[in-house]
Amino acid sequence: MRYSRRGYSLAHIWGIMILCFLVYIATRIDSDLLYLLGLQPATFLARPWTIFTNLFTHAGLWHILANMFTLYFFGSFLTSLIGGRRFLIIYFLGGIAGNIFCLFLSSPFSVVVGASGAIFALGGVLSVLTPGLRVIVFPIPIPVPLWLAVIGGFLVMSFLPYVSWQGHLGGLLCGLIAGFILRNRVRRFL
Repeated sequence: MRYSRRGYSLAHIWGIMILCFLVYIATRIDSDLLYLLGLQPATFLARPWTIFTNLFTHAGLWHILANMFTLYFFGSFLTSLIGGRRFLIIYFLGGIAGNIFCLFLSSPFSVVVGASGAIFALGGVLSVLTPGLRVIVFPIPIPVPLWLAVIGGFLVMSFLPYVSWQGHLGGLLCGLIAGFILRNRVRRFL
């Protein structure tokens, strides 16, 4: 998909989304794949690829739908600001940073899956680059600053069961740092 106004492609976002849905379908067919692709601190040295593969693996339908919905909206806007190459760097660095936090702060036998750390990195970058941007977050009927929605989303999700606050925190911090690094470069183009 191309936007003629700015001439940027969303192929990288669609590629990530398609891969996530294909992996989701595969894990529904064979649930053992969830453990083979998911990050588990106790088995990480034996399965180091999971620091990357868990970013495409999701535990349930609502998990993948929420992540892909947020990925599309954060990702398409961020790509328009910084380009697809920088988007991919931030996405994967944020996901890996979240996974590193999980390795050190999670229970050794927990299995961590999902793109949430990477998506929180995108939210962190956008919070720094566009602090005045207002968004509507269901069920709040009034626009709130994006940075407040991202931080509020992190805090709310941190108290939910089976949610990796460690992965979210690692991704968010990576995104905030990336946002501050990119802030002066992007302002020239806005």
